[in-house]
This record gives sequence, C-alpha cells and structure tokens, in this order.
Amino acid sequence: MNEVAAPLVSIVIPCYNHIDFVQDSIQSVIDQTYQNIELIIIDDGSKDESVLKIKEMIEKCERRFTRFEFRHRSNKGLSATLNEALEWCQGEYFSVIASDDRMLEDKTQVQVHHFLDNKNCIGVCGGTEIIDESGTVLNRIISKKKSYSFDEIIMLKHDLPAPTQMVRLKCVKETGGYNVKVKLEDWYMWLLLSKKGELHYIPQILSQYRSHENNTFKQISTMYDGRIQVLSFYTDEPLYQRAKKR
Repeated sequence: MNEVAAPLVSIVIPCYNHIDFVQDSIQSVIDQTYQNIELIIIDDGSKDESVLKIKEMIEKCERRFTRFEFRHRSNKGLSATLNEALEWCQGEYFSVIASDDRMLEDKTQVQVHHFLDNKNCIGVCGGTEIIDESGTVLNRIISKKKSYSFDEIIMLKHDLPAPTQMVRLKCVKETGGYNVKVKLEDWYMWLLLSKKGELHYIPQILSQYRSHENNTFKQISTMYDGRIQVLSFYTDEPLYQRAKKR
C-alpha cells in the first residue's frame, strides 16, 4: 500500500485507573506497521497516576503519529469519553483499544486492507490472545471467517471482540455515537451498526485482551444488567422476547 495515499486511521485509548498497563497499550499503537494514524488518549479522571504515565509517552507519540491528542479531566464514563474522542477524530476508520489491552503490530494494516477489499464492510474484528497482568499469553481465541447480521448479534450468536474492533468512522457518527447511559457500549454499537452494513470477523489474531481482577466481564450481575438495558431499546423487534430469555 502506498502510505502517502493510505487512509487515516483514528485510534482511541480511553484510560481509567490503568497505571500498570497504559504505557504498554500506547506502545502497541506506536509499534503498528501501518503509518498513517492519529492517536487520541483521554484519561477519564483516573484516581491513580495513569496521567503521569501517559505524559511520559507524549514526546514519543508526537513524533510517531500524523495527529496526536491527549486530554485528561474529571470522570464522565466510558461512553461520554468515546463521544468526546469522536468529535476530534478525522480518520476514515475508527478503532478503540482499552488502556489495559494491546494491539498486535499488524492489526491496523490487516484491517485497512480488509476494508479496501470489502466495500460493503463497515466493521471488522478478529481473534484475540488472552494475557495475564505480566503479559504472558494464557489462551488464543480464534473463530472462522464470518459476516454477522443484526439477528445473530441480538441473540448473542456473534464473535466481535471489542479489543480487535475497527469500523468506518462515518458510520459510527451516523448512529449518533454512544449512549452515555449504556454500560455495554460495544454490544450497543454493534447492534446499531448491523442495521447499516456488514460486520466481519477475520480468522487472524489482532489484539491481546488482558485478564485481571477488575475486568467487567467477570462482574456477572453488571453484565446481565447491561444486556437487559441494551435490549430495552429493541422491544419492538421480533426477536426481543427470545433474546431477553437467552
């Protein structure tokens, strides 16, 4: 790919209390083989010293990226933080990586190529490695190539791992962005986007998901409440009752 003509990719790192991991996350974006990237980091009112860790990386980020922005302010929540980032993004593609996760070096390159080869695709995810707090790989999760429909996503019959996501920025903005009252922002957005175009999964490891005691998915009641909340937007859908029961 001619990097001069390569589309700009907006990568966002929302940070909250990840002092031990945030530099690792930032470095994984710096190490991307794809060059035309803007990086937006927003610290959402961390109570630890995450901001200091991020500031130590600013000079390196300013040298590396086409555009770079770092903001920190009081806590507003993840969805509000992502909406704030969307206002700043100028790329053709939009990708979010949590401040405790990591991208593999070729993630951006692979996904941009996939978009260029699949004009109807508006979002693409892939496989993940599960790592522990020290970065040791615990497991690899990879599925078959697949295009997911709204019906499959609402029934939770999908594999679209949040750490691996990349979507067309225009399509995210057309949905109106993230609902600040919603806890499971990724599932909420997948359902909105699935009404607009194809969501693909490619059988390649793209990112590393860090497993530690504060992971949201380990909080069963929070996950359940979050899913019921998202389903409340779809009470008129034919699959609503089945999805709620599931």
